[in-house]
Amino acid sequence: MGTGYRELAAILRDAIQKGDYAPDSTLPKQDELAAEHGVNVNTVRKAIGALEAEGLVTPIRRRGTVVRARPPMKRLGTERYAKSKWKYGDVVAFVADREASGREWNATDQTQTVTRVEADREVADALDIPIGEPVYERARLVKDAGQPTHTLASYYRTEDVEGTRLVDPTPGPAGRGGGFLVLTLQGLEPDTITENFYARMPTPTEVEQLELPAGEPVMVLQRRTATADGRVVEFARGVHAASRFSWSYTFKIPD
Repeated sequence: MGTGYRELAAILRDAIQKGDYAPDSTLPKQDELAAEHGVNVNTVRKAIGALEAEGLVTPIRRRGTVVRARPPMKRLGTERYAKSKWKYGDVVAFVADREASGREWNATDQTQTVTRVEADREVADALDIPIGEPVYERARLVKDAGQPTHTLASYYRTEDVEGTRLVDPTPGPAGRGGGFLVLTLQGLEPDTITENFYARMPTPTEVEQLELPAGEPVMVLQRRTATADGRVVEFARGVHAASRFSWSYTFKIPD
């Protein structure tokens, strides 16, 4: 029985995973692969299409089929929010991830747009306010070495952040210690964080924003930040390119 496109895809997948084709390298041309494996070019094309749908390779104009780099950035769990980082230092959450991953960062890695918007149902439920009430939306696009990694939009009650750095659209964190320190100085010190995650396929806008290749899903974050008395002072929604992060959690096992 001859080699079909599924069998060829399995051969190429195994070669990629073993490192025979290194990250950011280009696969041989389709006619070369056809000759090497004794199949026609159409079979090669379908096999590569299957690998592209899996997110293993990306067709790049004038380069060919490129093996996707998979050096995911470590996204810390509870440690990324440690008060020792933002309250007594100047390390905000995304910077903590960069440092843990051995990556450099610049303030311009985070762009942002600050807008007054009407709270949708999800924001209203989180902040315990009526639907349609004005809130501040602080929307960020974060990059690593020029490559978009995720978007994050935080929502705040207007009275909590009016006149603070959290409504300043200057690129980068909201000053030393970031948004959590700003909230602390407003008498709203973050004490408890609840994060929920789920995966889905991206919208066309997200594909464009995050420069996603075909077949790559996104990880969606929903975060509620509350004070010690349980008042939610920030609700955030983030969309992360799935292959650009590994999610890392270290915690004491509860009794």
